[in-house]
Formats: sequence, C-alpha cells, structure tokens
Amino acid sequence: MNIINIEHISKIFGEKVIFEDASFGIQQGDKIGIVGINGTGKSTLLRMIAGEEEPDQGQIIRQNGLKIAYLSQNPHFPKGATVASYVLSGNGDKDWLVQSNMTKLGIEVSEQEVENLSGGQRRKLALAKVLAGDFDVLLLDEPTNHLDLQAIEWLEEFLINFDNTVIVVSHDRYFLNKVCTQTADIDYGKIKLYVGNYDFWYESSELLQKQMKESNKKKEEKIKELQAFIARFSANASKSKQATSRKKLLDKIQLDEIVPSSRKYPYIDFKIEKEAGKEILKVENLTKIIDGKTILDHVSFTILKGDKITFLAQDDFVKTTLFNILAGKEEYDEGTIEWGKTIKYGYLPQDNTEYFDTDKNIMEWIGQYYDVKDETVLRGFLGRMLFSGEDVFKKVSVLSGGEKARCMLSKMMLEEPNFLILDEPTNHLDLESITSLNKGMTNFKGEILFTSRDYELNSTVANRVIEILEDGKIIDRAIPYEEYLERK
Repeated sequence: MNIINIEHISKIFGEKVIFEDASFGIQQGDKIGIVGINGTGKSTLLRMIAGEEEPDQGQIIRQNGLKIAYLSQNPHFPKGATVASYVLSGNGDKDWLVQSNMTKLGIEVSEQEVENLSGGQRRKLALAKVLAGDFDVLLLDEPTNHLDLQAIEWLEEFLINFDNTVIVVSHDRYFLNKVCTQTADIDYGKIKLYVGNYDFWYESSELLQKQMKESNKKKEEKIKELQAFIARFSANASKSKQATSRKKLLDKIQLDEIVPSSRKYPYIDFKIEKEAGKEILKVENLTKIIDGKTILDHVSFTILKGDKITFLAQDDFVKTTLFNILAGKEEYDEGTIEWGKTIKYGYLPQDNTEYFDTDKNIMEWIGQYYDVKDETVLRGFLGRMLFSGEDVFKKVSVLSGGEKARCMLSKMMLEEPNFLILDEPTNHLDLESITSLNKGMTNFKGEILFTSRDYELNSTVANRVIEILEDGKIIDRAIPYEEYLERK
C-alpha cells in the first residue's frame, strides 16, 4: 500500500514545463534515488512531496498522520543562531540524539555562530538535527554536498539501517548505489520508477533503448516485406486474397515510439601536446604556517610516471592550500618544489571566481585559450561541451556553477597539459558531466593530482593516496583508494 501517491501532476515555471501529467507511488520502506539532468525538477519534486510547494495540476496524496522530514540543498539557519541554540531544544532525549549524531559527523556543540561555520560544518549541523527527528519519510536534497568522506560514510550507514522511507537527490553515484533500492528517473516531464540502484537503472534504461531499436528494426524489415508482396500481387486475382490478408497484418504492426533521452554527456578528453620526460615533480620539506598553525609540516613526495594521486585531509582548506602552492598561486614558508623541465601543468581550482570577472561571452572567453580563431571550429568545440546555439553568446559572468565548471574544463583541454591538478573537479557538475569527467581522467595519459569527495572517482582513477594529517605530516601509499581505506 502506498503511503504517498503522486497523481497526474503538472508544474510550469514561466514557459518551461517541469512536469506534465506525471505519476508514481511511494511505499513504506522505499529508498528512492531521484535522477535527471539539471533543471528537470528534482528539487521541485522534493518540495512538493514535503508540502512546501504545490503542483499546478494534479495532486499529491499523503497517508493521514504521515510525518515528513525535509533537508533542502541550502538549509535555513536563524539569524544570529549559535551551534548550541540551533541544535539544543531542552528535550533531554532528543538533545542527546542530536549530540550523538554530531559526534559521529565530526562536529561539536559550541557557542560559535552558525554563519561563521564552513559549508561542510553547516551541512553536518543541519543533518545532525534533522536525523534526530521522529519521521516516517526522509527527504534529502544533495545531502553529501560539502561533507568529508567520513561523514558521507556515516550517513550511508545511517540510511541503510533506517527502516522508514528515504527519497534522495544526489550527484554522488556511489552514494546512490549504496543507499537506494529504487530509482525515479525524471525525463521530458515524466517520472519513471525503476527497481534497483543507480547503476542498475543506468544499465536497464540503456538496454531498454537498445531493445526497442532492435525490435523496430525487425518490424521495419517485416513492413518492407509485406509492402513488397502487396505491391506485387494486389492486382493479381489469384493472389489478391493473400495480398488483402497481408495488408491487414501490415496495419497491425506498430513501431515503438523511441524518445531519445534528454540527457547529454559533454565530451571530456584531455589530450597531451608534449609527453613528459622522466622528471615529473619533486617536493621536499614543504612547510606552510598560517596564523601560527603549521598545516604542512616538512612535506616531501616525488611524483612518478603514471601516478594518479588522490589527496585526503580532514580540512579541505589544507588540500586547497597545497594545490595553490604547487600551482604557484600561493607562497610557502620552507622547502623546495622542483618541476621537471618538460612538465606543462593545468590547474583546475576549487574557486574559479577570478576567471569569470569579465564582460566576455563564452565564445570570446574560450577564444583566449585557443589559437584557432575560426568561429565554426570554436562552436564545434563548445557544442561538444554542451554550449550550443545562442548559448555561446551568454556572458560568462552570469553562468551557473555547472556551466562555469564546463568552461574551466574546456580551457584545460585546449591548453593540452601533460600534468593535471584538480581541486574538487566534480563540484557543481551533474551526473552526466561527472561520468564524462571520470572517463576523461581515467583515459588521461599523463599524471594527476586531485582531491574529490566522489567515492567512485577516487576508486576508479587513483593508484596512489596521500593523506595530510592534522599535524601537517603525510601518509603516502602507492595503493588504490579502496585498499587504502580498508587498511586504515
């Protein structure tokens, strides 16, 4: 029996149709991952289920007394609230549960103002509070955003062991695979529910498209065969009865309507202008002190041919600082950094604001990094990165986070470096772009230093792990990411 029924809902924003006569049901204990390209209405659907927004047509029927908890992408915190005032209610049992969740997520109760916390700390605070509630249905919109890997792992286990219903929107493929047992696919305003996790949905939807195409091909061959027979014998008295019979058979054959998915995958392929020599990068006794705290303490490592290294740290700031230093964007206090003479590195910073502080449009902006000024060639390249038609004349200053990320990846591809430094490269990207990036990094023939909260990216790309500890020292292991976690 369904505890929530979404019945024939429609939703329109301006001239854009988000949902059109969409329906599906939710049962007790379902763990549903919602997928769809950016702008298809994933967050809108969660808000409608939560009752924070209404469909233009149709209805959402909830079981009487159903308790729903909802965590949005950008949780609201009261102005001036401290960590303690936000999470503590005076209810002893609930306060104990909130504090227990906070401990497991790696955040402490304090009098610090919430607005001064990092994005990851605010996300942990909101999660700790919502997960301590009493609810039948839990709605989570991008719950892993800004979380470190340990917090994500704890959240996964919490949701797996949670007996009630979970509906989640996430760009984290591993998280969806581990937590969800069903997948709701939003495409062309419709919602189709598949049994199985993200990988199963992906393979099933691809297989379904393939089967429909093969079925149509056989039907088309049969149609041609019948048409040929009818054309040959319809005027022949002795064969006219057979021709009429075949005409009736022909009228019954219907081709399956195959609607191509609205999903589009950017083409991410990092070509190398000149292959690197034997000497890649040598870092010795690198030290960085900020406000009296040593965040990098005599760090030494040598990059070897074929290395693809993921960097781990409890504090994202430490990893970003190291990458900024290696890219020449930030000074350091002690040590040496020695790049090989043949190395041409490309840097994808986590904060790309400075690159888009300009009045240029996308075509003009990308033209700065491409020797060929032929507009047709530039349009072709941008088209492969999903900027087509009039999109190429949009001002880069008004682009979304995902569009800016695709611009930065385009810039890096055009520069053709033989060494990549990528700081949280999946930030702002949708699942399709993350899949393409994953493939591009896996196929890259040079060396990569990267940091990412995406479990699948780490496990499929990295062949070496460097973890920066709280005292500024490092652990350096030339083993795959999953093996490193197992050994910890």
